[in-house]
Amino acid sequence: MIATLKPIYTKVKIKQPINVGSKEFTDNKYEYYKWLREEAPVCQGKLSIINAYFISRYEDCVNFLKDPRFVRNRTTATGGSRFPFPVPKSVSLLSQSMITEDEPDHRRLRDLVHQAFTRGQLAKLEARIEHLTHELLDKAETQITVDLKQAYALPIPVTVIQEMVGAADEDMPQFYNGMKAMTDGLSGLTILRTLLWDIPRLSQFVREMIARKRSNPQNDILTKLIQAETEGGKLNEDELVSMVFLLIIAGYETTVYLILNSVLTLLEHPDQLARLRSQPELIDSAVEEILRYRGPVQGTKPAYALENVVLHGVTIPKGAAVFPMLGAANHDPTVFKNPEVFDITRSPNKHLGFGGGIHSCLGAPLARMETKIAITNLLTRNPNLHLAVDPSELELINTPLWHRYKSLPVVLG
Repeated sequence: MIATLKPIYTKVKIKQPINVGSKEFTDNKYEYYKWLREEAPVCQGKLSIINAYFISRYEDCVNFLKDPRFVRNRTTATGGSRFPFPVPKSVSLLSQSMITEDEPDHRRLRDLVHQAFTRGQLAKLEARIEHLTHELLDKAETQITVDLKQAYALPIPVTVIQEMVGAADEDMPQFYNGMKAMTDGLSGLTILRTLLWDIPRLSQFVREMIARKRSNPQNDILTKLIQAETEGGKLNEDELVSMVFLLIIAGYETTVYLILNSVLTLLEHPDQLARLRSQPELIDSAVEEILRYRGPVQGTKPAYALENVVLHGVTIPKGAAVFPMLGAANHDPTVFKNPEVFDITRSPNKHLGFGGGIHSCLGAPLARMETKIAITNLLTRNPNLHLAVDPSELELINTPLWHRYKSLPVVLG
């Protein structure tokens, strides 16, 4: 028997224009997705204070991610600044990584950072992650009931990112605080503090770390990127800082919540969990289904129209911001049979959990590997694993186009 999701559509009254930054949208996103696909496949709305258009059908999202009429660099489309409002220089670096660049700059930057995610680099990390998960479980299992986010899911990618950029142990409190500010503080009431204080401090810290590695090279990705600069790779210091910011957001945030979403989804579908326990070789397929069914990334960075574009009778004007809603596309019934059914053997499963086109997530292989190891070892060592609270008590973090839980209390054993 394949488990079905408890009623995902709660008959929420859709309010227009939609605001995907609202708590109502975050808590009821699948109801909104269904309405958008059926009634407004190209919908005008807001993401917090940004006016934008949202695309929700699978085929439209796939085409959009490859459409040359849309670009990531806002300046190219509008002639204005990258941000729709003034920000400090350190914050502007957030918008100057390869995920917000177009060709040829995108390819140049992607080729430079790609060395962090080669098979050889991943193979080196695999044994480290395997050992780390057992260390964390040794400690967590002495407590029986733990918040899986703090005790397990979060330390895994934090440690991996630390080792990738070569941050010293004594630097970790400041480095971790900066990571937390970047990922947790870019929405809600703390956004001004994050933009005006936390990110500038992190930027300065990263610049100091770059200076130390220039004078004392190490065997880490940041040193390699610095050396690429000096060997003619033309990666300047601002771009180096942007690369570190990107590694933090892409390499840390996605993995934390992919692990949490995986555990929660499996626990809510005991027949699928039992099947995975009896057939551990299904872990690859299970992670892909989790990425489709309840992936942490529900949308991409905005792209901007280079010209007026008409889609489903709606004119997207030149310069407008457009977001493909990957979470909605991944539940499109025209592509996925019974999309609200969680099936760890689903095939084919061409989900958009890591985006698509030239901006598909470069860190996807690392996130997959970390998640597979984390889930396998957690389930193997804890055959009686279960939630410590009712699922209705779990609270989503109100961050636009993400699916992230504040905590995940579980009982180990």
